[in-house]
Amino acid sequence: MAGGKETPRQKMIGMMYLVLTALLALNVSSTVLDKFAFINESLERANAETSDRNIRTIQGMEQAVKDKGDRPDDKKVVSDAEALRAETERVLVEMKNYKEKFIDITGGYENPEKKDARFIIGKTDYDKVGHYMMPVQEGGEGHGAAMKELLNGYADYVKEVLKKNGAEDKSLRPFHKLAKDADEDEYYSKDENQKGKKWSQLAFEGSPTHAALATVSEFQANVLGFETAALDFLVRRVGLKDLTFDDIRPVVMPESQYVAAGTKYKADMFIAASASGLNDKMVMKYNGEEAPVVGGVGKVEFTATPGNYDKNGNARKQIIAEITVPQGGGTDTTFRDTIDYYVVRPVIQIQSQSVNALYYNCGNALDVQVPALGTAYSPSFSAKGGDAIKGSQTGQVTIVPRAQKVTLTVSSNGNVIGSREFGVRAIPAPDIKVFTSAGEVNLKEGIAARTPELFLRAIPDESFAQFLPNDAKFRVSEAEITLVSGGLGRGSIRAGEQINLRGMNGRKGDQLVIEIKKVQRQNFRKQVEDFQKFQRFINISLK
Repeated sequence: MAGGKETPRQKMIGMMYLVLTALLALNVSSTVLDKFAFINESLERANAETSDRNIRTIQGMEQAVKDKGDRPDDKKVVSDAEALRAETERVLVEMKNYKEKFIDITGGYENPEKKDARFIIGKTDYDKVGHYMMPVQEGGEGHGAAMKELLNGYADYVKEVLKKNGAEDKSLRPFHKLAKDADEDEYYSKDENQKGKKWSQLAFEGSPTHAALATVSEFQANVLGFETAALDFLVRRVGLKDLTFDDIRPVVMPESQYVAAGTKYKADMFIAASASGLNDKMVMKYNGEEAPVVGGVGKVEFTATPGNYDKNGNARKQIIAEITVPQGGGTDTTFRDTIDYYVVRPVIQIQSQSVNALYYNCGNALDVQVPALGTAYSPSFSAKGGDAIKGSQTGQVTIVPRAQKVTLTVSSNGNVIGSREFGVRAIPAPDIKVFTSAGEVNLKEGIAARTPELFLRAIPDESFAQFLPNDAKFRVSEAEITLVSGGLGRGSIRAGEQINLRGMNGRKGDQLVIEIKKVQRQNFRKQVEDFQKFQRFINISLK
């Protein structure tokens, strides 16, 4: 943006300036230095062309405003453009005075009457301009600080003019400082040889007079580039109240964006037109709420609320649309229309093998879907009488009942969709079976008197284990085994799942009475809990 909209000629001159600057660093002959006079002269001609073009731009704006009836808003824009031109001219004159000063302190013109900048006495002087411009702390006279303030002040002025006329921050970013110290410059801040240098050192230190003149001309070009870019913006401000449709596009409005295979896709197709010059001036509303306007298109978004549903589950509602457009003559025109739409009653679909009733204190996994919401479905869950744990996939939830009934409430994007109540059933008690190392004990036949050990297994209810396998993990945690001989108890031991019979000395004809005192269950969270009020007796004959 520093050069605005540069012509090919300006770009070529800028490239030559960079090349000659590089040659200058090599202390080349005075013949090459003369080329800087050519660069400076070319830059001055290009700057004059740019300045004339900017003047013609403002004259065009003035005529356009007059043709449109001298509307106050348009006249204010032109007034700002004229003030910008005056400030630009002031800065250019100040910069020209610096060039005259450079020639003067290096010996003046070879022919004072002609004042031809190509022929100056101090063309090979490398010191005086740098001394004049460099900071006082570096041994110079410090005049570069005033030029830096002039250039950067102009950039700030341009931004204020544009901001006043509605420019957004992103439009103002290109209008950066024109004179930066090394530490502020993206390139020089990374150069170890340039770090810490002031702008005047970077621009003028060790520069022969012609190079210094070309440098100032280059900064003048940057000033004019800023003016050109700013005028381009202001030109677009004139005539904003003219309703001219210049953005025309086809629009297809389908009955639905979703269509099932084998069914017909139906839509209305028509031409829509908008005025790009009014994109940031139009006001669009729906039901009194203002809608953001992007590229001439209002963005309507709201959450549909329930209504009086008909037998098909549809509730008819309306949107009152309003678009207010600035018109010529200082008046605004508002277009209104009423749009019908239908709210479909959402149906909650729950899939689960145990959907009719949930098991108490178990992880009952459900898949909850609301097809009517389509891809907009983003559920959250809450449960009265239990806990609701949201799953990793959309619609998945695990319910852990804590009471005799659980009410699951489903919401989507913060809006309540509906609720579903579930009954809660108790966990069926497990069956206890006895095993030896050879397999399950046949309680009718009994076991050998010298059997060394028994194993107790808590077998879950088959249906429960099928529905909730992660909650159907039981074990016998405490049992009392009594040896009965001749109708009398001869001794007892306590055990868990494994019973050691070696110390009981049972004989043929005796009985083992096993009382199951406690059974534990591991739930889906791998937490172990006691199965409440569980007691069972098992009699085994010794043979």
